[in-house]
Amino acid sequence: MSWLGLTPLKKFPAPVLRPMAPFFIAGLVIAYGVNAAQNTMMKSDEWKNDPRNVYAKSSQH
Repeated sequence: MSWLGLTPLKKFPAPVLRPMAPFFIAGLVIAYGVNAAQNTMMKSDEWKNDPRNVYAKSSQH
């Protein structure tokens, strides 16, 4: 099916996922590492009582 002489979804047998797999895996590893570092820093003594801290004990008013 052509649209103004162009074929929008032409099949082209090029591998896409297999060559990109190391980059996807590296992205997941980096995201996991950043998440672990953020959680560790939020539980540190410096941020323990900060009101922006998710893990801070909220005092009842």
